[in-house]
Amino acid sequence: MTEVANIFREFGPGYRHAHKLTRHMHKVMNAIERCRTSALGGHVDECTNCGHKRISYNSCRNRHCPKCQGMAREKWLLNREKDLLPVGYFHLVFTIPNDLNVLALQNQKILYNLLFKASSEALIELGRERKYLGAEIGHISILHTWGQNLMDHPHIHSIVPAGGLALDGKRWIHARKNFLIPIRVISRVYRGKFMAYFKEACRKGRIQFEGQLKRLTNSNELKSLIDCLYKKEWVVYCKEPFDNPMKVMEYLGRYTHRVAISNDRIVKVENTKVSFKWKDYADQSKNKVMSINGEEFIRRFLLHVLPLNFVKIRHYGILSNRSRKIKLKKCQDILEVNRDSLETKALSWKELLLKVKGIDIEICPICCQGKMTRKERITPRAYSPPKDFIVA
Repeated sequence: MTEVANIFREFGPGYRHAHKLTRHMHKVMNAIERCRTSALGGHVDECTNCGHKRISYNSCRNRHCPKCQGMAREKWLLNREKDLLPVGYFHLVFTIPNDLNVLALQNQKILYNLLFKASSEALIELGRERKYLGAEIGHISILHTWGQNLMDHPHIHSIVPAGGLALDGKRWIHARKNFLIPIRVISRVYRGKFMAYFKEACRKGRIQFEGQLKRLTNSNELKSLIDCLYKKEWVVYCKEPFDNPMKVMEYLGRYTHRVAISNDRIVKVENTKVSFKWKDYADQSKNKVMSINGEEFIRRFLLHVLPLNFVKIRHYGILSNRSRKIKLKKCQDILEVNRDSLETKALSWKELLLKVKGIDIEICPICCQGKMTRKERITPRAYSPPKDFIVA
């Protein structure tokens, strides 16, 4: 199967030569290229019964690597199981107008933080209003920066329990069936908050205008953009609500640790072209195949490399780290949740692989009788495996 790593190895040298990349982007590319290869070292296991040997190379563990997110996702979901409530859940998506996409690329950390701040405050404040819910709600927000075609499309996915803790802290208030807060109201409040913070950031000189956006250093041009953004309808939409918490966990598993493109979407690399599958939402969500130059593929992939140490999954309200021990515990008591059944122990990667995939990595894959035991450690770039070895 063709992987992102193969594309980086083939077209990466030319792309690095032609474009000035940040040190962080170089590190991401290098990590993905070296992931699960001899460059990172590994170990050799041998079966105690038939003598079969297997090489396992180390993972890069970079959060942008398509091959390293599976285990991280399962560990995260396992830890979140103890926060589940026996209620329905809503899934809301917050977007920004296309006019802000280039600006967001030039000011990733600031604009992405504004996305989180504006969307979360809109939900929390509207949830507290008595005409809607009159309760303290909570939600998990996840940042995605891409569309199916790998172009820039920053948006926030928010998973919200259907209800909240009453403001007096004594009861749980259930949301109406299939209804949380009017979407149009959420959209207007979200737009107002985002624009207020955006104008403040511009006033304080925290927003940079480079290249084609240099014109926005002119106050009249910037005012024209701001006026235009206020006139637009900011798209916020609510997907089909979830009936039970386990469906939420299944759904979150597809969103939390996703990267811009998974390896299984890549169809082929032929000559200078990379072909990959994508869903065209503008054309009735039809499945299509797009072919672009290898260097263009790398450019689009790197659009979605997040700033160093940027947190892309955040918890708010009763689900926040500050409130989880007290308010979430109170909600579980009110809803009569058996917390003992939700307690999870820390699992090793071998135990997690067995639990999630049903694969016992210690059993020999050839004879299925012996146990694979560690025989040798492979130092990075210092081991040349025999041809008959199987690489895990």
